[in-house]
Formats: sequence, structure tokens, C-alpha cells
Amino acid sequence: MAAITAAMVKELRESTGAGMMDCKKALTAADGDMEKAVEVLREKGLAAAAKKAGRIAAEGLVAAAVEGNTAAIVEVNSETDFVAKNADFQAYVAAVADQALHSDAADLDAFLAEPWAGDPSLTVAQELSEKIAVIGENLNIRRFAKVVNTDGCVVSYVHGGGRIGVLVDASCEKVDDQVREALRNIAMQVAALKPQYVCREEIDEAFIAHEKEILMAQIKNDPKEASKPEKVIEGMITGRLNKELKEFCLVDQVYVKAEDGKQTVAKYLDEVSKAVGSKITIKKFVRFETGEGLEKKQENFAEEVAKQIGK
Repeated sequence: MAAITAAMVKELRESTGAGMMDCKKALTAADGDMEKAVEVLREKGLAAAAKKAGRIAAEGLVAAAVEGNTAAIVEVNSETDFVAKNADFQAYVAAVADQALHSDAADLDAFLAEPWAGDPSLTVAQELSEKIAVIGENLNIRRFAKVVNTDGCVVSYVHGGGRIGVLVDASCEKVDDQVREALRNIAMQVAALKPQYVCREEIDEAFIAHEKEILMAQIKNDPKEASKPEKVIEGMITGRLNKELKEFCLVDQVYVKAEDGKQTVAKYLDEVSKAVGSKITIKKFVRFETGEGLEKKQENFAEEVAKQIGK
């Protein structure tokens, strides 16, 4: 049996919102496995959907670059928010985004190994080291993505001064300002509501089956619901799953700018498509949120001061 520490309980509590004792019991039942503990809490109805399990922690910026029908997005992390607001760091992140825009690298290792556009005598990794020396903080190019559109257009949106960045890739025979504005609105939707898929057709059957298992476990843990007929329970699972998928799938979400509060993204796109005389189809989106899933460095200023004065 793995030892359950206070730090583990604290991490699970912060990521799920469940009570301290419930978190401790879940970790014990999962033998210290954090992911399994989250599922234990979900099965008991004590934790929200998995989308709440990720924590935003590390500092830094997300930046995007667009040139014609090609776009790139990058996340560069820093240790502190102070550095993230530094003009030199912001200019560097913009340069990294431009590097990604013109890169043919298939992965991060290849990207870091290629010549730095600003000084081809250095690699991207070496330029990063130089920047670390100048800024005086540990920096990290965490991830990048590049989209090349061939049958429509791609747009970018950066929110919160670089906290969240989005690329939306869409097909459309006729591309004008109205289409680009609509896609920018969709990018804002992605930034705000964090969908995981464009549509239900993208969802793996294994994911659906797993979610059904979670929902069934929740029902079994509620004596009143568990006592209902099998057909009723099946209907409950279908209804709850559909509600869940409306949050996961972009086109099923309620459009954030809908005046009636009911119009879905799919209906909004149909509306714009009719107006411009050309069908708009979202092919993919990329969403980066600064520090997503990373653990933030915890500072104890009292201890730091004590170290500085030799106590």
C-alpha cells in the first residue's frame, strides 16, 4: 500500500474540489494513483468532470503568428509572471512563434535543433540558453503547433495578453471579412469554453464507453437512482452523456454571443454560411493555455528571507 501524504491529498483536493477526507479515501482506494483517485471521486459524484482536473500553474506566454493560410502557435514558459510581462521576453516569444511559422520541424526536439532565424549560427535551443542568461530566469519552449490551410483560411486569437491562444482551421470556398470575423468569433469560443473536439464524430468509442462506466458508477452509488428500472437508468445515462458531449464538442456548444442563449455554434456557422453563400466547416482547432497541467513553484518567503539573513 502506497503512503498517502498530505501533499497528495492537497493536490487532489485542489484539482477536483472534493473534500479533504474524501480525497484521502480516494487516494487510499487507488493506492496513491492520482488519476485513479480522480475517477473514484467522479464515480461517487464527488468530483466534477475531468476537465476540472487540470490546473493552470506555470507562468509565461502563448503567442501566434499568421502569414497567408499558414499559422503557428507556441507556448514559452517563465518562472514568474514578472518576466512574462517583460517586453524583452514578449519580443522573444513573438520571435519563437515566427520561427515556428516557417519551420518544417515535426516535433519539439527537431524544432529546438534547427537554426535560429535571428542568428543562423545558433540553434533554437542555443538561442533559448542565451535568453535565459540575459533574463536571469529559467525559460522553456514547451510546445508549438503549425497549421497549413489548403481550402479556406486559418485564424488566430490570443486572449488575456498571452494567457490563452487559439488557432481555428476551416474550409470555405469563399473567404471574405465576414468569414474571417465568424472564425475569429469561433476562436474566442474555443478560448472561453475549452472544447475538446470539433464534433462528436471525432470522439473515440473507448472514450464514450469509459464515460458511460463513470455515469453508471455514479448511479449505482445513489440508492434512489440505482433502484430505478434498467431502461430508465439507460435513458438517464444517455441523457447525461449527451449533456456532457455538448460541453466537449465545439459545434454542439451554445454560441457565446447567442442573443437567445440557445443558438449552437453549428447553427451560428450555418447562419454565416447562408449569408456569404459558401459553407463554412471547422476542420480543427488548437488551444494552448499558459502553464496548463504544470505545477507552479511554491514560494515560502519567510524561509527565503531567513536564508538570506543567515537564520
